[in-house]
Amino acid sequence: MMLPTHALVGMALALPIALFAPELAPAALLGGFVGGILPDLDLYSGHRKTLHFPTLYPLSAAPAAFLALVWSTPVTTAAAFVLVGAAVHCRMDIYGGGLELRPWEATSDRAVYDHVAGRWIPPRRLVTYDGSKGDLGIALVVAAPLLALVEGTFVALVAGAVAVSIAYVLLRRRLAALAPVVFGRVPSPLSQYVPARYR
Repeated sequence: MMLPTHALVGMALALPIALFAPELAPAALLGGFVGGILPDLDLYSGHRKTLHFPTLYPLSAAPAAFLALVWSTPVTTAAAFVLVGAAVHCRMDIYGGGLELRPWEATSDRAVYDHVAGRWIPPRRLVTYDGSKGDLGIALVVAAPLLALVEGTFVALVAGAVAVSIAYVLLRRRLAALAPVVFGRVPSPLSQYVPARYR
């Protein structure tokens, strides 16, 4: 799924904290946002393998959440939501399309790498691909309660994520056609850093 969807889901996971412990809401929302995007920082280097840990994030999120529950500070709360957001991100990617430039063609059997099992988890394609209408639907459904309940900077963050989502959905297929052209013009010394799927 697309990055804004992951960011919004990460923030939505923090909504119960916003309702029941509003003093911790900023830490929880920011932690969820960071956790939602963290795994995709590997986009250009071993995407869905380098920073995606579908087994290890949940295993580390459980004790972090317990610590935040018994010792509730902004730091422990943010840390817990970073790990929970990252865990949910990695699990969500399993239900999307494969690791390919044109995932609507369904040619890849790689969704997320499981470091514990030492193998790629195949995509389930319940959401056919990142930037699909289904992906946008999830982003909009998750954004609605966020827009109703968050305040200040977080409203702008959610609205920005929705705007990026809509733009990405409108451009997704064009970007797939454009990527080989753009990345094909990368100077030779830098071309080794361009992921194979973009060539």
